[in-house]
Amino acid sequence: MAKTLELQFLNEQDKMVTISLDAPKEPVDPAAVKAAMDTIIAQKVFVSNGGDYVKKKGARVTDRTSSDIVLP
Repeated sequence: MAKTLELQFLNEQDKMVTISLDAPKEPVDPAAVKAAMDTIIAQKVFVSNGGDYVKKKGARVTDRTSSDIVLP
């Protein structure tokens, strides 16, 4: 099972952009996530095709599982 932390932002064109981080430290600390997202916005760390990240939209942890298929 692979977990990913997704940080969701809105850019200057009000379009959603996502940063995905593999294997987040658990349990995820909401205050630390908020602080990191605020820093990304304030310091203009990333730019998308639609401009700078300007607002937090949300954050989530996703689980992904995979199963191998044995072929005959």
